[in-house]
Amino acid sequence: MIPPVVAAKRRRSAGVLVLVLGGAGLALLSLFLVVPFLLANTGPAGFLIGFLASLVPLAVVLLTVFLIDRWEPEPKRLLLFAFTWGAAVSIAVTLLIQPLFAMSRDFSSDAEYFTFMATIQAPIVEEFAKSLGLLLLLLLARKHFDGPVDGVVFAFTIAGGFAFTENILYFGRSVADSSTPATDLASVFFLRGIMSPFAHAVFTGTTGLVMGFAARRWHNGLSVAAFFVGLLPAMFLHNRWNSMGQDFLLQYLTFQVPMFVLVAVAVVLIRLAENRLTRQRLREYAAAGWFTPAEVDMLATGSGRRAALAWAGRVNRRGHMKAFIRAGTRLAFTRQRILAGRDVAQHQMDEQHALQDILSLRAAVAG
Repeated sequence: MIPPVVAAKRRRSAGVLVLVLGGAGLALLSLFLVVPFLLANTGPAGFLIGFLASLVPLAVVLLTVFLIDRWEPEPKRLLLFAFTWGAAVSIAVTLLIQPLFAMSRDFSSDAEYFTFMATIQAPIVEEFAKSLGLLLLLLLARKHFDGPVDGVVFAFTIAGGFAFTENILYFGRSVADSSTPATDLASVFFLRGIMSPFAHAVFTGTTGLVMGFAARRWHNGLSVAAFFVGLLPAMFLHNRWNSMGQDFLLQYLTFQVPMFVLVAVAVVLIRLAENRLTRQRLREYAAAGWFTPAEVDMLATGSGRRAALAWAGRVNRRGHMKAFIRAGTRLAFTRQRILAGRDVAQHQMDEQHALQDILSLRAAVAG
C-alpha cells in the first residue's frame, strides 16, 4: 500500500503534468482560431509588422516578471504555460464568448454597440478568460502558487501574453486599414507600447494578488472563492481604462498613472516581505543548528547572495552555490506552508528532503 504522503506527492506531480500538457494542447487548438482571426483583420504584411512591433512591450513586461521572480523563481514550464494561456487560450476564449454579449441586447447605433463591447464585454470576458489560467495554476500547481508574489508573477505573464496577441491585432490593423500606415502605427504604438505596456498586467495582476494572499492563508475552497473576488478589481480597472474618452490625457494622468505607481509600490512591498519571510524562517533553522548566522545572511539577503555567487564564480562553484541558494529559499517557503497548516504531512516530507539537499549542496560548495 502506498503511504498517503507519497500518494499526495504523486498527485501533485500529476497535476503539474496535466496542467502543462493540457495547456500545450489547448494553446495549439487555440491557434487554429486565433491566427486566422488575426490574419483576416491585419493581412499578412500587417500581421508580420504587428508581430515584430508587439515584441517590444512584451519584452518590457517579461523583463519585469524576471526581476520580480528572481528571489524564488517559478518553474519555467509553468511560466511557459502562463504565457501560452494568455497569448492563445484566453484570446480564443474571448473570441468564443464575446458574440454572446453582442446578442444579449439590441443596440440603437454602432456607437452604442462599440461602447458596450469596450466598457462592459471586454472587461468581463477578457479578465475572466485570462484569470482562468490563474485558477488552473492554483488548482493543479498549488505548491508553486502559495503567495502574492507568485500570483503577480503568473498574472503578469498571462497578461503579457494576452497583450502581445492583442497588440498584433491593433498594430497590424493600423497598417492594413490606413492610408498613412507609418503615422498610424506610430500613434497606436505610442499609446499601447509606450504609455500602457503594463495595462493588462495591472488589471490581471490585481486578481493574482488577491488569489496569492488567499493561497498563502487558506485551503483550496476559499482560495477558489478569492478567484471571483479578485476578478472584481481587475474588471473595474479594465472598465476605467476602456471608458476614457475625450479627456483621455487628463484621466490617464490623474487615475491611470497613480494606479500604476500604486501597483508598482505594492509589488515592491510584497517582494520585500518575501525576503523578510525567507530570513525569518531560516533563522528558525539556524536556531536548530541547521545554518550558521552567516549562512542565513548569505541566503536571505540580496547582498549576501551576490557576494556568495561572486566568490563561487572565482572558484568554479557558481552552479553549486546557485543550487544552494535555491534550496535554502525553497526550505524557507516549505516551512511557511507547514506553519500555515497546509498539507502538513506532505510538506514535512518535503522539508526533510530539502534539509538533506542542503547538507549535500553545502558540501559541494565547500569543495
